Amino acid sequence: MSPNKAVLLLCLGIGVAACRRPTTPERASDAADETLPDVPAKWAAAQEAVGDVQLAWVASIGDDTLTELVRQAQANNKNLQASAAGVERSWALAQRAGAGLKPQLGVNAGTGSGGGVQAKPTGSQSLGLQASWELDVWGRIRSARQAAVMSAEAVEADYRFSQHSLAAAVARGYFVAIEAGLQAEAAANSLETLKETQQIATMRLESGVGTAQDVALAKSDMAMAQAASVAAEGSQRDALRALEVLLGRYPSADMDLRKSLPSTPPPPPPGVPSEVLERRPDIVAAERRIAAAFNAVDEAKAARLPRIGLTSGIGGSSGQLTNLLNPANLAWSVGANLVAPLLDGGAGKARVEIATAEQKQAVAAYGQAALEAFKEVESGLDQGVVLRERGIALRQALEEADVALGIAKLRHAEGEADMVDVLTMQRRVFAARTSLLGVERARLEQWIGLNLALGGSWE
Repeated sequence: MSPNKAVLLLCLGIGVAACRRPTTPERASDAADETLPDVPAKWAAAQEAVGDVQLAWVASIGDDTLTELVRQAQANNKNLQASAAGVERSWALAQRAGAGLKPQLGVNAGTGSGGGVQAKPTGSQSLGLQASWELDVWGRIRSARQAAVMSAEAVEADYRFSQHSLAAAVARGYFVAIEAGLQAEAAANSLETLKETQQIATMRLESGVGTAQDVALAKSDMAMAQAASVAAEGSQRDALRALEVLLGRYPSADMDLRKSLPSTPPPPPPGVPSEVLERRPDIVAAERRIAAAFNAVDEAKAARLPRIGLTSGIGGSSGQLTNLLNPANLAWSVGANLVAPLLDGGAGKARVEIATAEQKQAVAAYGQAALEAFKEVESGLDQGVVLRERGIALRQALEEADVALGIAKLRHAEGEADMVDVLTMQRRVFAARTSLLGVERARLEQWIGLNLALGGSWE
């Protein structure tokens, strides 16, 4: 057997032996599982743990305008476009990282002339092909490629989560704008009522029945209502501007808003806690980064071992271009080379230590992300109950305040109550209506946040 064949067979044998080890995905998965606490079979805030949360939650709200706004944001949002470009870049990096597994082929060509100072110059031309291939005996290139692939998958999952988050942000901004309009309308209605009250107080004062204090109190409440109306209108303009930025079309704030907040849909089925780790794109991204980190450690360790490469080439050189490819002027070569690091000042060891530390960071980050996800779901489920009960209480408070206001007006008309009683009841009605609108908007936001926390799709 020739020496070249012996070297090749030896390299192949070493490569096969090097493959007999636990796979990186298994080790990464075990590390991810070990960093998690004991995951219960059901949520503490929701005893039922059944159902599929993969709902098209934007469409389930039943608002065509919102659906169209989300579509526009997905198409035009600049941050999302930057994230999409990041996905393309990460996959290109993965392709580049794996290029070393394939043979490399290159061509060289040259021309030149030379000779003695007193002699006639002579010219030469050359043309050749060179091929090289590193035998990835220890899996260094494979590990680098897998690390890049896992990183690309993480970036892709981050992009999906960005899509979900953008849809939620658009919906929240849309509801804030609607609520601000309703608050402005409520302030305007209160202002009209207070104008009537002030006119009555003025007439009573002129007829000698009322007091200047009643007129002053009425005017004071009118000013407060005016301030609330101006603030609500400004909040709506701010919300519209923020929404336009999300849609990527600022400053053309020309959208049509509905005149009332939509009803909050039924809560999505919570499923079981462990399913969140598989559904949520941000958790998937964190898990992919663990796998990438394990591969990076393998790559750093393999980089400290010898590298074995095969090279070959064929080419010709001649003083005449016409004779360049003449068989008599062609030469070929085949060889193998081994490069082993001896002294590198500790750089190789440091790379392994750096990769190991980054692996620990990735594992810890995954565990923290999982804990945050569990907390977000539990908080969302709990807040759903809190906001629902607050809405019931505030609705009752508004109804009773309306009744009390009617009674106060009758008593005041009959001279049995002071103007301050009427104004107090009017403030109660306005405060209850304002709080109820805020809770109704908060319930919608909580519902959106719960869908997002559970990993439900916006599509």
